[in-house]
Amino acid sequence: MIQVIPSIQIIGGKCIRLSQGDFSTEKVYNENPITVAKIFEDHGITKLSLIDLDGAKKGNVVNNHVLEMIAGHTKLKIDFSGGISRVSDIRTAFESGASSVTIGTAAVTHQDLFTSWIFSYGREKIILGADSENEKIATSGWQKKSQINLFDHIEYYYSRGVKYVKSSDILRDGVLQGPNFDLYEKLTKQFPDMKILASGGISGVADIERLNEIGVYGVIFGRSYYEGKIQLKELEKYFV
Repeated sequence: MIQVIPSIQIIGGKCIRLSQGDFSTEKVYNENPITVAKIFEDHGITKLSLIDLDGAKKGNVVNNHVLEMIAGHTKLKIDFSGGISRVSDIRTAFESGASSVTIGTAAVTHQDLFTSWIFSYGREKIILGADSENEKIATSGWQKKSQINLFDHIEYYYSRGVKYVKSSDILRDGVLQGPNFDLYEKLTKQFPDMKILASGGISGVADIERLNEIGVYGVIFGRSYYEGKIQLKELEKYFV
């Protein structure tokens, strides 16, 4: 059964959403992320993706205080991402209550360092963030594009022990037009032993059901819930 994980994106301590990673499209959904996290927990959700967009843009963790508050007020297992580029950032995240961290930019800019973190912290704690546009990796909160092929990038770390990868098709993110199913089919076929987390573009429960059929490990959703396209009650069978 697919893992269904809601996301909370943070700018300035508030719960917001962007479209296609464009910071000019910022839309505030709730002033208090703790309230949102508690709603998720009250419906039986056990995992949360918390994204520090300020940190992603700046290159170091900014909103760890939000992580600390959510961890202190709920029992959610929180995956934290955004701006984690050095050991001190990882330490801050775990000390603030994260169960795992997703790292994207540093996996591109400091390959040996990221590889060492896999061994130092363990395969359950370090998730590879591999977000792309037209299958080319993007970094720094998607503000920087590269010519690095998505599949080559994942293969590099797959051979070095990475167990989890969270991958978004940037062009599908936040536009409620459905995820890139072809991409996730290719990923699951090329990396059958890897736990793949699909993120971006979820427009309704049917998208989650199709991803479940494809065989991805988990799906991360956000805007579809905040815009009322998905009701948490519809997802209860996945929370068991």
